[in-house]
Amino acid sequence: MNIITKIKEILVSTVVVASAVSCMPKLALDKVSPELPETFQYTATADTASVANLQWRQFFNDPILQDLIEKGIKNNYDLQIALKQVASSQERLKQAKYMQYPEVGFGVTGQITRPSDNSLNGQSINLFLGKSYVEDYNAAFNLSWEADIWGKIKNQQEVSKMQYLQTYEATKAIQTQVVAAIAQGYYNLLMLDKQLEIAKSNLELSKNTFHITEKIWQSGDATSLGVQQSKAQKEYTELLITQLEQNIKIQENALSILVGENPTKISRTLEMSDTSLPQNFSAGLPAAMVSRRPDVRQQELVLLESNALIGIAQANMYPSLKITANGGVNSFKIDNWFQIPASLFGSALGGVTQPVFQKRQLKTNLNVAKIQREKNVLAFRQSVLNAVGEVTDALVSNESLKVQEEKASEQVNTLKSGIQSAEKLYKSGLVNYLEVITAQGNSLQAELNLASIKRQRLSSIVDLYRALGGGWK
Repeated sequence: MNIITKIKEILVSTVVVASAVSCMPKLALDKVSPELPETFQYTATADTASVANLQWRQFFNDPILQDLIEKGIKNNYDLQIALKQVASSQERLKQAKYMQYPEVGFGVTGQITRPSDNSLNGQSINLFLGKSYVEDYNAAFNLSWEADIWGKIKNQQEVSKMQYLQTYEATKAIQTQVVAAIAQGYYNLLMLDKQLEIAKSNLELSKNTFHITEKIWQSGDATSLGVQQSKAQKEYTELLITQLEQNIKIQENALSILVGENPTKISRTLEMSDTSLPQNFSAGLPAAMVSRRPDVRQQELVLLESNALIGIAQANMYPSLKITANGGVNSFKIDNWFQIPASLFGSALGGVTQPVFQKRQLKTNLNVAKIQREKNVLAFRQSVLNAVGEVTDALVSNESLKVQEEKASEQVNTLKSGIQSAEKLYKSGLVNYLEVITAQGNSLQAELNLASIKRQRLSSIVDLYRALGGGWK
């Protein structure tokens, strides 16, 4: 019977022994289904289509904003770091595909041993070899392989796969945040532009009121207090203009950094009233939102990873089948080291190892893995709940801000008419300077408030797009 037959017998015997070892059934893990409402609250329809299915270029059709978003996706450092993490996980995933294959190594060694002449080894060497030292030269391949009987290696591969997919979803989540942040910053910049325009227009009114009040005071028909009050109103508007110009520069710097560039001026041709975001849109269904939101998908993948980790912890409690083999050339003389076949040697070993007493470590690992899965189930449910809450908040904000914008527009129109009436009455001497200043101040605040509400409404639409999982396509 040759050596090949012997090795086959060892392998077959080892497999039979491993199969005969008592095996425990795998844990049955319940499928986790998130608790979702049938439709979103505060939405008019239950349309299955969703605005989040639009690519960001379709959703944001302002060319300047599109250019900023494209730069952000390309240059934003948080996004680049996330992409590097994806590349790193991808390499680990490639390596995991080879886990079921045996490990093979090759080694070459040369050794000379000179024992004591008075030792048993020394006298034996002198007797048999006629010299006081012994040489040993070895060149061999070593093979080691563990059979994946209980799915441990398969689960390890599953862990690597889930970790890779988590980094991929994390990158998509960061992109949705970057896209939304750029859009929010851009619309905030448009709001500041509008408020600056309003303040400059109001400054002209304040200057006219100041000049009229000053002339009336010089003619003796008004007190110096009226001049001081109208001048203070003008100076307040001048201060506001300075503050708005400062905020515009700071917002431009923030946007530049967000798109990965040094602080610079942001060119823009549109006004806030010219922005064209979708006004009538559908949020779709909650179930579709869950499958589309990258952060929810990431948490779901964490849960799937914990399932695989339980499988690994359980497999570690079962017998392991390991086969090792090595073979090559060996000689105690260097001059006949590679004489074939005289110097050839080989060995094979198959064994089944069953953990018996590990100081409760294996059971502890399994219980900890189960508890971690329970935590991940709760975290997954919480992520779904948070996502539904974010969508609902954006929906109610958008609907409420529609009404607020209408009321604020009406207020602005009313107060603008009030300014004209107050100026005519003031010139006719029918009202005092305080009413004119009050009318101008109220109109300024109302217009600034209207611009702020418009920006908030644009922000609520962007928030809804992000909350539904839009922005990564």
